[in-house]
Amino acid sequence: MLYRGFMVQEYKLFIGGEFKDSSTGKTFEDINPATLESLAAIQVAGTEDVDRAVEAAEAGFRLWSEIPAAKRAEVLFKAARILQERKEELAVLMTKEMGKVLPETRGDVQEAIDITNYAAGEGRRMLGETTTSELKEKFCMTVLRPIGIVGLITPWNFPIAIPSWKIMPALVAGNAIVFKPASDTPLLAFKLIEVLSEAGLPPGVINLVTGPGGTVGKAVVQHPRIKAISFTGSLDTGKWVMEECSKTMKRVSLELGGKNPVIVMEDADLELALEGVLWGAFGTTGQRCTATSRLILHEMIKDEFIKRLLAKVKSLRIGDGLLPETDIGPVINKAQLEKTERYVKIGKEEGATLLYGGNRTDPGLPGYFFEPTLFTDVRPDMRIAQEEIFGPVLGIFTVSDLEEAIELANNTKYGLSSAIYTRSVGNAFRAIEKIEAGITYVNAPTIGAEVHLPFGGVKGTGNGFREAGTEAIKEFSEVKAVYIDYSGRLQKAQIDSAE
Repeated sequence: MLYRGFMVQEYKLFIGGEFKDSSTGKTFEDINPATLESLAAIQVAGTEDVDRAVEAAEAGFRLWSEIPAAKRAEVLFKAARILQERKEELAVLMTKEMGKVLPETRGDVQEAIDITNYAAGEGRRMLGETTTSELKEKFCMTVLRPIGIVGLITPWNFPIAIPSWKIMPALVAGNAIVFKPASDTPLLAFKLIEVLSEAGLPPGVINLVTGPGGTVGKAVVQHPRIKAISFTGSLDTGKWVMEECSKTMKRVSLELGGKNPVIVMEDADLELALEGVLWGAFGTTGQRCTATSRLILHEMIKDEFIKRLLAKVKSLRIGDGLLPETDIGPVINKAQLEKTERYVKIGKEEGATLLYGGNRTDPGLPGYFFEPTLFTDVRPDMRIAQEEIFGPVLGIFTVSDLEEAIELANNTKYGLSSAIYTRSVGNAFRAIEKIEAGITYVNAPTIGAEVHLPFGGVKGTGNGFREAGTEAIKEFSEVKAVYIDYSGRLQKAQIDSAE
């Protein structure tokens, strides 16, 4: 297909183990945000296609759920090996598709490999519980059962890692999937589907429908035969998803935004903290839900820290993520570029001091590049202190003690990640205890989650579920209580008797 003068491959929907034409006859363009080169044409699914995907998933579920979990795990282990073999190829494609630098995209693929291996390992640890009964000759236990058909809706910033965080636990738990990836990064979703198919996943167990969230995502969320939804994205969309799922009592797991603080105390290793803040704020061009967006400095080290941070920020090199000298790639699209610009304007209008950046920049490419940006004199009530920007913008605050720092850290509607830099064990444990967040790092940045620990947040960041770790299997499983009475007579629990 010809798109803006580029000959590109057209990608169909993946339903029932085959690539099939959509019912709409429409396509959308997948572009490189650094070069604006057209990468592919992607077919747009319609409601009819989501129905077809659900029908295929129902057939796939009947087969897949009967396969023992340890055997399901073998497919995932093979998928992990294929991902490892194609790591560099996938990383390069990811940099082209969403812009972040090659070392980061390699890390994204590695996360997918890690969670695939981890979830596969859980295939031999689908652990329930045994317990006592209040009656004689009666045995009690719990078992984990698959939910059925699950709908997965994923973002663009980790286009293989986040889908894998959802897909692999859902698969090993015995579910079938309807998967709607972000429209900014559909190619990585297709590549992941290819890997799973090659690894031996039966037809219908995973189905891919592409297109806008407002139509395709909506159809997935509202489909009556999809039993659970796992969604990663914005708070506003997450609220809508939760409301829609509540209408049919559908299970919903949400991983939403963040406004993540880093506290740097007066006793911190400043060089270590500087490197952590730089990486946390500007890695992935600030486009992470765990990105450092609020820097809380103790007044005793504020001036020195800001001076040194400014020097490091000025040294960051912006450009094509495929080049080894590049530190920061583009933002994902024009809308995100304009959004970042609006927040810079809002920050200045509200009285914050723009210390550095705040503008589009041209590294010799036509894409969506924005300078790393620092604001000082930020007040807690400012919008740039409260709202998720999802771009390379860092607001700096000053406090006089740890209590004030923790109070400031908690002063948002989000609660995903947090960090403190300190040499004091007491400071560290007080932060762990008092900061309202799903994750707290000590002497490390707000980014860097590992797949064997639960991932998620509190307050406006989520609704109580956790991804990764052992919690991931529970997210995609039903717990069934089992009672086995081998007495050979009627026994009545909770009924007074003479026995």
